[in-house]
Amino acid sequence: MRGTYEGRELREVVQIDAMKMARMGRVIDSTSSWESLGDDLREGVWVVARIIHSDGVLPWVKGLRLILFPMPLQGHINPMLELANVLHHKGFSITIIHTQFNSLNPTTHPHFIFHSIPVELSRTEASTNDGMAFILLLNVKCFEPFSECLPRLLSDDDQEPVACLISDLLFSFTQHVAENLKLPRILLRTSAASSFVAYAAFPLLLEKGYLPIQESQLEEPVLELPPFKVKDLPVLKTKDPQKYYEVVSGLKKAVEASCGIIFNTFEDLEGNSLATIRQEFNTPIFPIGPLHKCYPANTSSSINLLSQDQKTLFLEIAWGLANRNQRFLWVVRPRLVHGSEWIEPLPSGFFETLNGRGQILKWASQKKVLAHQVVGVFWTYNGWNSKLESICEGVPMICMPCLSDQMANARYVSHVWKVGLQLEHGVDRGEIERTIRKIMAEKEGEEIRDRILMLMEKEKICIKQGGSSYQSLDGFIKYILSQFAIQSQGQ
Repeated sequence: MRGTYEGRELREVVQIDAMKMARMGRVIDSTSSWESLGDDLREGVWVVARIIHSDGVLPWVKGLRLILFPMPLQGHINPMLELANVLHHKGFSITIIHTQFNSLNPTTHPHFIFHSIPVELSRTEASTNDGMAFILLLNVKCFEPFSECLPRLLSDDDQEPVACLISDLLFSFTQHVAENLKLPRILLRTSAASSFVAYAAFPLLLEKGYLPIQESQLEEPVLELPPFKVKDLPVLKTKDPQKYYEVVSGLKKAVEASCGIIFNTFEDLEGNSLATIRQEFNTPIFPIGPLHKCYPANTSSSINLLSQDQKTLFLEIAWGLANRNQRFLWVVRPRLVHGSEWIEPLPSGFFETLNGRGQILKWASQKKVLAHQVVGVFWTYNGWNSKLESICEGVPMICMPCLSDQMANARYVSHVWKVGLQLEHGVDRGEIERTIRKIMAEKEGEEIRDRILMLMEKEKICIKQGGSSYQSLDGFIKYILSQFAIQSQGQ
């Protein structure tokens, strides 16, 4: 029955359940109380609950625990915690396993149980620019402490029984650990479904000669993967590109070894990509997003408009903002520009030229800023979380992608949904001025705002009762329960 749980009504499952229970000599009437169903579940009968409290909670979910394991990077931690909030709201108890590296603060989520595993990285290891080497290193370092921690949690009689493990897609080693413990493992994909399709196509892209990327091919369209150009392909910079291609090419096998995969997206945003994934993967797919709108999470991403340690780029952004005579808020993190504590590279007299029109901060809550009614445009790298937050608040984007799937995200923003503009011709002050003017003062900007407001309304509908993400979440919870019952039967 794999592949039949994608947020749809599970009639086929319920029918099979009834036959299975009949063969076992157990018949449960459809009017049975949830208490009796809960007893049967604990005794190993495979059932799907249809009785739901008025607050949306499946009552006997309250007797089950989920273990979540995020990749210790902020863009991965935030959606995992948002998913945890959503599932806790539905009645599950939540345990978070996290590394000491980039450690989480349990006091910000007192309704969860946190377990830290002794994984630390040296300053050199943590500051590497080789994304692939960094991910592989984390998998190696986490394997042993995670393998020791998870069995302890499963055998803790003082806590509720564990229904499944939800791990970040990039933690590939967790499949081996979960299989040995006979624990269902579900993956969370923290980035877009569209870039996932591109990753899944890597074997084809290698065969067709699009990879490795050649400078002379950057502007060529990828005919097998519209709307991408070669420069949009989500490729990480690494010293060992062959190893990178091998790992990404094994994506299909790794995903299909799992019990399912969650996407932080919604049908009206990425329906075509989700349809492609369903067609190519024999794995249940659950688009449950935007997660930060399904439940008001406590985590908060921050705005940041510079990731490269380049003083020249920093100054071009500064003067591009200043010369447009538009009010702006710019977040610059401390020590972002190499050799500087903060904004020392700004020339003398820069703030006087602003005449109060600009404000530079070290940190700001991205969600709160985007939700403010005066914000007219969001300049972003186009990380997936930032893009979702901008769409949910109806704020057009200026895209300045730097690496990996940010390139693919920017292509969709500017050329598919057409809710923003991309800085494709370099980052100089003149290009910045022209782009801001287009969005803020010209007809093209009005059309962009109209389109993103329409997309925002579709997002609001998808998380309401009957909406696509609402139904997908409902199907996901039922699927967890059925997996737990199968697991119980085997013990």
